[in-house]
Amino acid sequence: MGTIHLFRKPQRSFLGKLLQEFRLVAADRRSWKILLFGAVNVLCTGFLLMWCSSTNSIALTAYTYLTIFDLFSLITCLISYWVMMRKPSPVYSFGFERLEVLAVFASTVLAQLGALFILKESAERFLEQPEIHTGRLLVGTFVALSFNLFTMLSIRNKPFAYVSEAASTSWLQEHVADLSRSLCGIIPGLSSIFLPRMNPFVLIDLAGAFALCITYMLIEINNYFAVDTASAIAIALMTFGTMYPMSVYSGKVLLQTTPPHVIGQLDKLIREVSTLDGVLEVRNEHFWTLGFGSLAGSVHVRIRRDANEQMVLAHVTNRLCTLVSTLTVQIFKDDWVRPALLSGPATPSVLHFSDHHVIPMPLLKSADAVTPVTSTPAKPSSPPPEFAFNTPGKNVSPVILLNTQTRPYGLGLNRGHTPYSSVLSQGLTVPGFGAGQGLRPPFPHIPSRYGNNRMGQPRP
Repeated sequence: MGTIHLFRKPQRSFLGKLLQEFRLVAADRRSWKILLFGAVNVLCTGFLLMWCSSTNSIALTAYTYLTIFDLFSLITCLISYWVMMRKPSPVYSFGFERLEVLAVFASTVLAQLGALFILKESAERFLEQPEIHTGRLLVGTFVALSFNLFTMLSIRNKPFAYVSEAASTSWLQEHVADLSRSLCGIIPGLSSIFLPRMNPFVLIDLAGAFALCITYMLIEINNYFAVDTASAIAIALMTFGTMYPMSVYSGKVLLQTTPPHVIGQLDKLIREVSTLDGVLEVRNEHFWTLGFGSLAGSVHVRIRRDANEQMVLAHVTNRLCTLVSTLTVQIFKDDWVRPALLSGPATPSVLHFSDHHVIPMPLLKSADAVTPVTSTPAKPSSPPPEFAFNTPGKNVSPVILLNTQTRPYGLGLNRGHTPYSSVLSQGLTVPGFGAGQGLRPPFPHIPSRYGNNRMGQPRP
């Protein structure tokens, strides 16, 4: 029993909760640097947007969108610090690592939407090209380039650094890598800078600044204003091509798919677990990326009835924890069931008599007689057999005749299954008892197909 509060405290609004979490992040000194860069980014972006309006350059506007993307990356870095401070809760048992993935996915998608907007505006400018003023074009280019490079190289952004290495290479990186191999063949000392592949954010900043410099020179020399629109399209395509692989990678993480680069290692570990002592089967395995660099998974392990559960659990966890950081293992023993042919009524799903005829036979009167089915003395007072089918009567041994026996046609015999009543009326009784003296056809002119053995019983 806790304290009874007569008046409930009013719940905080979303803005109040957000302010409380921001104070938690701001208490860490590592976040002060990020907050400072964020303030400078907002100021720089404001100046660049004003210069874009004064120069009437859409290429500078496309390059300014990269500065806005830097602001999103700084917010993602703050979210990463906040995730490190928070612990898993009963509601979020796996923690808050997926917020980093969501922030990266949202940032890259917004950058691609900005690139699509630039492409749309550039298509309209091709129809009516306005005049471009180059007074602040070159100044804005160097200001944006300096700030972007300084932000990317000064702050260690863990989420974007992981995605840029784990995601597939963009078409811009592949073309630059081809040029780098040719250049490094002439100057081997540049291999440490350009190979194996450059940072995609630094690469797009340099490529965009290079396109703006060419635009400035062509407009100043020949007044060729259409090159500004062409440069804007080039910057937009480079932005879209750079952000698309990162969006795909982070989207697959959000969809809880298994990373392709660890499938081979996981298959190897599963095979090792299946060969452990006491393990019968490994099934329902599912592994997914919880966050950047952390893998989660669950697996069901069926063991022998005499195996030690704790020992098997320790061995399985020891094998899989080398690759899977958050692991759930469900151990259950083999609960095999005896065959369904137990005493009692038989279920239709277990017993199928579609290919047999079951003919009930009368009870033997002689206590010392030998039944033709079991070849054991049958006593009237003996209990029913352990495995008894759902046959009519008590202590009645069935005789099973296959349907595959051939019958002479055209002699008055009907094809198909013969009813029990008609079979019994034809004189089919137990061999050695009754008037029939065995299973014989009621037509004397038809010879017996099987004959009798020396004991007087029909051959099978």
